[in-house]
Amino acid sequence: MDRSIRSEPTRSEVDALTGATVIEFGASWCGVCRATQPAIAAALAQHPAVRHLKVEDGPGRPLGRSFRVKLWPTLVFLRDGREIDRLIRPRDAASIARALAAIEAP
Repeated sequence: MDRSIRSEPTRSEVDALTGATVIEFGASWCGVCRATQPAIAAALAQHPAVRHLKVEDGPGRPLGRSFRVKLWPTLVFLRDGREIDRLIRPRDAASIARALAAIEAP
């Protein structure tokens, strides 16, 4: 099941989300983003209840600017629309899985 959403939500839509969400900011042409995909997929596979929003980022993209994203990929971990954690250029599934576990309901 693909839990990713390709269209960019507004910041107010993100702030209104309930439950656990990870927003992945990046670009399809970004080599670091592509290299990180296996680790992200492996971690998400262990947390099927977490919503995954994959957002194409770049100049003029308001959602990325609202989260002050500067490097790709940046993963923003939210619980009920509030940022709990953030990983910039994560290298391994274990660090991503720890952040995912922190946003899941207790």
